[in-house]
Amino acid sequence: MADTPRVTVWNEYRHEINDDEVAKVYPDGIHGALAAALRDGGLKVRTATLDEPEHGLTEEVLDATDVLLWWAHMAHDEVADEVVERVYQRVLGDMGLVVLHSGHFSKIFRRLMGTSCDLKWRHDDRERLWVVAPGHQIAEGLGEYIELEEEMYGEPFDVPPPEELVFVSWFGGGEVFRSGCCYRRGRGRIFYFRPGHETNPSYHDPDVRRVITNAVRWAAPTSGQAPIYGHTEPLG
Repeated sequence: MADTPRVTVWNEYRHEINDDEVAKVYPDGIHGALAAALRDGGLKVRTATLDEPEHGLTEEVLDATDVLLWWAHMAHDEVADEVVERVYQRVLGDMGLVVLHSGHFSKIFRRLMGTSCDLKWRHDDRERLWVVAPGHQIAEGLGEYIELEEEMYGEPFDVPPPEELVFVSWFGGGEVFRSGCCYRRGRGRIFYFRPGHETNPSYHDPDVRRVITNAVRWAAPTSGQAPIYGHTEPLG
């Protein structure tokens, strides 16, 4: 793999073209904001969206991708099963996957987890993401917590126990949530990161952008990366 990870940012790109409120927050699309953050971090980035042929995730694109970012919300069922299978096999091979916010219900994340990935939900609240693994690469450069105005996700979160837990969120209503979960499947590393509701400017927040950039570098394949045996297939 090259020293600089090659990243593909995937986004449904539906909210931004159908909702003026979202377009004001992300005029270049959520994928545009994420791509800009990663380019600022020195990474090589391309974008892909749902309505492109093969959802922009052709064999050629995935073969040139070290880490795939996935943001989705309203059109999970429109993602073709053959594309999901293609991504799944690449993750088992060694491609990193960073799943963001409502991407927890995506076909690819549910397949890799082997669970429903269900959770509790309600509208916006004050969120404090506590760094519970301050020595982890994904938390590099952060203070004790990140504070945001965000959509609430609460436990129970129906995923396998994370192999590493980097963030735990607390909300103003008292709810808590495992907001930064690390997994390995085959040779691929997976990170789930909770913030990113489409009407909130979380992907403009410097600390959130730092987390996502760190996560890409953590998830990128390394020379001689070994599989975690027993995790080559989803749990459940």
